[in-house]
Amino acid sequence: MSDTVIKDDEVDIVIAALRSDLTSFMEDWRIIFSRFHLIIVKDPELSEDLKIPDGFNHDVYSKSDIERRVGSASTSVLFSGYSCRYFGYLMSRKKYIVSIDDDCVPARDDKGRLVDAAAQHIWNLTAPATPFFFNTLYDPYCEGADFVRGYPFSLRNGVTCALSCGLWLNLADLDAPTQALKPEMRNSRYVDAVLTVPARTMMPLSGINVAFDREVIGPALFPGLRLGGEGKLRWETVEDIFSGMCAKVVCDHLGLGVKSGLPYVWRQESGDAVESLKKEWEGVKLMEEVVPFFQSVRLLRSAVTAEDCVLEIAKMVKEQLGPSDRVFTRAADAMVEWIKLWKAVASESSTSAA
Repeated sequence: MSDTVIKDDEVDIVIAALRSDLTSFMEDWRIIFSRFHLIIVKDPELSEDLKIPDGFNHDVYSKSDIERRVGSASTSVLFSGYSCRYFGYLMSRKKYIVSIDDDCVPARDDKGRLVDAAAQHIWNLTAPATPFFFNTLYDPYCEGADFVRGYPFSLRNGVTCALSCGLWLNLADLDAPTQALKPEMRNSRYVDAVLTVPARTMMPLSGINVAFDREVIGPALFPGLRLGGEGKLRWETVEDIFSGMCAKVVCDHLGLGVKSGLPYVWRQESGDAVESLKKEWEGVKLMEEVVPFFQSVRLLRSAVTAEDCVLEIAKMVKEQLGPSDRVFTRAADAMVEWIKLWKAVASESSTSAA
């Protein structure tokens, strides 16, 4: 087990609120969430007041807070829908963030025990990661495991894990075409394992159940790939995948680790596959361009922080993807504005702390 001890006051739980009544959701999570400070970000398009039960240490951010903080950047850095979670990342002052969507409840493991998603995410982030050589017994640092024969001793110290990607029981994070073709499909397989995603390997991150070290990788998780001028269409399901691949490239470049697997959450029934397909289809097609792009990205040695990396990737997005679709040009602009926002908030925090 990891020897690093994280205090509860080093962690923020970020919740994107797309429904007004959070009573049931909060009560389901009370035994876990009550230990931490919560940042609840209300979807700017949600008009009703939030209903939050007593007994939680929390801050709520609404449309007026977002507009006051973001200002003119709101034209390209958008925080509507589940993308409002990114505003919570921006406003957090903690080292670690655990983000859980409001359509999820705690899962139970294969022995019927309640899964403490926050504790597992923290374990993932504090135990080393092994991105440069795959261990076939998955996480060699967990209890009862070790490195297999042939694993280089020079790599057994591992590297810092910056990103922990949890999974889902019941309603898996399937794309709309698959949901439409397999409407009854549910994920019932609880796999008791965590693995480090190998370096230079992309993966589809989902913001539904994720945690990260905000101090080292926070700026690389951003609202970028958005449809503009398309009415109420939302594209969050592709947006976090775009952001996640950017974060993976940054982690690879900076020598950081990304883990996938535990913890699970139980995802409730939600949404309509046909309606989701209408929202996602253009994004599904664009992924065929986005994935090869991120697989080919190599950053300059002069990029030594996550902020540096995102700005360099933004330039490449505009130059290499922008000519094929203006949505990428808007995404690149949003990435640049996001970094400006991140730096401005960080500067204000430093000033107030002093």
